Amino acid sequence: MTTQEQDKTMTQALRALEHRDPSVRLRAALAVGTTPDPRTVAALVERCAVEPEFYVREMLTWALTRQPPPTTVPELVGELRSELPQARSQALHTLSKIGDRQAWPAITQALLTDPDDTVAQAAWRAAVVLAPEGAQSELAAVLATQLGRGGRETQLSLSRALIALGEVIMPILDAAAEHRDPAVREHALATHRLWLDPDAGFQLAVEQAKRVAALGRAAEEG
Repeated sequence: MTTQEQDKTMTQALRALEHRDPSVRLRAALAVGTTPDPRTVAALVERCAVEPEFYVREMLTWALTRQPPPTTVPELVGELRSELPQARSQALHTLSKIGDRQAWPAITQALLTDPDDTVAQAAWRAAVVLAPEGAQSELAAVLATQLGRGGRETQLSLSRALIALGEVIMPILDAAAEHRDPAVREHALATHRLWLDPDAGFQLAVEQAKRVAALGRAAEEG
């Protein structure tokens, strides 16, 4: 295939990323990723911000991981300042898949505490992957400020991120287990139990944590 033909194929694939049929968009993302070309990075990143289908977004992420990090990482870091929550969450998700620690300084406290749960969860996962050696304790302290936040999926995501940081979380969890907010206490206790028994399941850990917290309150009142 000549260079001119390759350029034509790339142009057609990029145009197909906006097709109304998600299966066409999926094939287009696959085609772009199969033949990596740095010139497609901006279009892929732009599409990630608005693509409504999860499985197409995953293919877009895969296509971006096939590109050279020096090209993709700056584009994705730029998306972290977007006003669109999906743009931020997808950029964080893709950065975690690429795993280039040059992106670490862009994982700010604002992202780790983002009011959008999807963005915050993506930031937690990315931070755990990208944090350099020695940054785990500080990161754990920031993540601990989110204990008690959201529903089951959000809390499980945070627990997994904390556990992935290792032993540094233990004193932080111990302190959170004495927090005045019962939701924080229960989440901290559930995370600790999940650390001790990863196979137990988060829901069981939560129920056990509630019982422990209730017993603690009863002892205080008694």
